[in-house]
Amino acid sequence: MSEEMKIDRRAVLALGAGAAAMAGQTAFAQTETADGPDLSGVSILVTGTSSGFGRLGVEYYARLGAKVFATMRNVPRPEAEELRDLASTDNLDLSVIEIDVTSDEQVKAGVAEALAANDGKLDVLVNNAGISVGGPVEVQDMAATKLIFDTNVYGCHRMALAALPSMRANGGGQIFNISSQLGRLIIPGFGLYSSSKFALEAMSEQMAYELVPHGVDVTIIQPGGYPTKIWSNNNDNSGPLKARTSEDLLAAYPELTAGMGERTGGGSTDPMDVPRAIAEIIAMPKGTRPLRRAVHPVARPQETINDVSAQTQIAMLGQSPLGPWIKDVLER
Repeated sequence: MSEEMKIDRRAVLALGAGAAAMAGQTAFAQTETADGPDLSGVSILVTGTSSGFGRLGVEYYARLGAKVFATMRNVPRPEAEELRDLASTDNLDLSVIEIDVTSDEQVKAGVAEALAANDGKLDVLVNNAGISVGGPVEVQDMAATKLIFDTNVYGCHRMALAALPSMRANGGGQIFNISSQLGRLIIPGFGLYSSSKFALEAMSEQMAYELVPHGVDVTIIQPGGYPTKIWSNNNDNSGPLKARTSEDLLAAYPELTAGMGERTGGGSTDPMDVPRAIAEIIAMPKGTRPLRRAVHPVARPQETINDVSAQTQIAMLGQSPLGPWIKDVLER
């Protein structure tokens, strides 16, 4: 992209809504480094950074020049100290903030701390924190159900509520919500995991339309299977659930309960695929970023559903008063 100031279609829509200041805004980054886009000047807050996509991402974005706020729960902990040591040793603009996304108080305080450290501006929020619980739906007691929704759905909502006022005030921003292939497809035995990710997909798409006039992009990342700690974390949640479930109920679903607390997976895929995809999208011009990005080197079966969903939304609402917002998000 050139250095020229450009007006995109979203800016034109926003002008009609009285937000002329959005006109002419370009992407956060306009150059490439050897390892990815130059993210200098971009502030990014990531949740769930003790491991997996979150841990890999915060280091990657910081090495690309971004100002990064790595958040995790239960600080102090070794993973937080490791990141602080890395930032000091390699001179990275990376700081650690305690946020448990299931806590209203920690979310508000943590986002406020990040905003205070960056003159009241946050460019990018990556809602990465999430959990998985295995087993059939009937085995998922209310404790397990509340935990998975509180983390995977309400946690993302809490973070958005805390970050959006500053993004709107500053004329734009980007929210990434980390979903899954199982936010579009069903594999029996994953309990309420797909339900929570389906809900996250719906909330994210709703936000994407509603935030068009404010210049805030929303992108849903849909990873396939990767060898991260999601599998061991699933076992940490599923094992105790199995232990507190009656033998009669476990025996009613033998094919789906036998392996509870013992899952493995992810193959030999590279988890860095997800941070690379996020950095690439951050560097795109505002108003051109995709609503959904399926990420996996081989298996992306949800792409067909994504395409049909977009076509159906446009057919239903494209000619309505909401049509410009719908098309702005989906016709990219």
